[in-house]
Amino acid sequence: MGLMKTKSIRVFVFGLILLFNIFSVQSIPLIAASIPANGIYISSDRIANIAEMLEPSVVSIETENEELVQFDFKGLPFDEEFFEKFFGVKPDMAPKKKKVTGNASGTVISSDGFILTNYHVIEDVRSIKVTTKEGKEFLAKVVGKDKFSDLAVIKIDAKGLQPAKLGNSTAIRPGDWAVAIGSPLGFSNTVTLGIISAVSREVPISNVDFIQTDAAINPGNSGGPLVNINGEVVGINTAIAGRAQGIGFAIPVNIAREISSQLIAGKTIPRPWVGLAMSPLNPELAKSLGVAPNTKGIVVSEILPNSPADKGGLEQGDIIQRIDGKLVTEPKELQTTVRSKPIGSTISFQVLREGKMIGKSVTIAQWPEEDMDFGQEE
Repeated sequence: MGLMKTKSIRVFVFGLILLFNIFSVQSIPLIAASIPANGIYISSDRIANIAEMLEPSVVSIETENEELVQFDFKGLPFDEEFFEKFFGVKPDMAPKKKKVTGNASGTVISSDGFILTNYHVIEDVRSIKVTTKEGKEFLAKVVGKDKFSDLAVIKIDAKGLQPAKLGNSTAIRPGDWAVAIGSPLGFSNTVTLGIISAVSREVPISNVDFIQTDAAINPGNSGGPLVNINGEVVGINTAIAGRAQGIGFAIPVNIAREISSQLIAGKTIPRPWVGLAMSPLNPELAKSLGVAPNTKGIVVSEILPNSPADKGGLEQGDIIQRIDGKLVTEPKELQTTVRSKPIGSTISFQVLREGKMIGKSVTIAQWPEEDMDFGQEE
């Protein structure tokens, strides 16, 4: 009798626990639903709503170009001599023109047809075709481009487009939600979800600090928007890390907004420049230069001929220790100083050369576009 009573009590208690768990699970959505959208909880349809809101503001871009292709016997089981003997004619080895197409994305920034994309998308192409979400096709013309920031503005003859809402890229933090929209590999209106992995990320291939995200970005996403949980554009997708998954980069929208407005206005984007490549001074490099291992500064690794640095008397191997009187140890410090100054202004250098400290003055010039691939930095 006592055993049966114990079993009954256990069954009753188990039933209460099970019932409590059922009601607890059912109550979670009710509690979570009261959390604001910018808090922990995101409703199941929030991302879908963002995608639906942004898709009319994202276009697919198809570019076309021609390149010369040389016929090559490499990989074939016969060579040129065999071909001539077998067919009785010499093979036509003259280069042939081949049509090359590319796919990318664009972000609509005005109702009358201005579209923001990447410089590398439209660089040296013959034609640009834009397709909207509704399937309408337009030929686009380049309004302006900036190789330095990898940004470009194109224009289509259209009215009533829905521009994307541009947000504030300085307000984002690592861990914030991020949504990427574009046409990766030609698949238009593709939406991927991730987070902001890092901000102000320095990447060797670029002159701007990127936003890093793990939202899937693939070839073809270039020029499309990276948006926050409120549907505001915080970046323009531009690059992926080779041989890596979950590492994509976007140009901060605050930079994109400023550059695009100047390109549309037909203005020259000021790019302060002195024309030198540099590297931080480490103990190994200090030893090779014959200075003490604890010497601080930046080493000039190369000087561009006829550049402001060349004209100002800086030389390869100089150790820059002060810029405008301030101690420097990293190339980034020189970059920041140069970029903060207007074209035509001067910057003073204190450099260590052959054991002696000397002063040099360099006049900052506009960075010539043809030399933008020179060296690492300024």
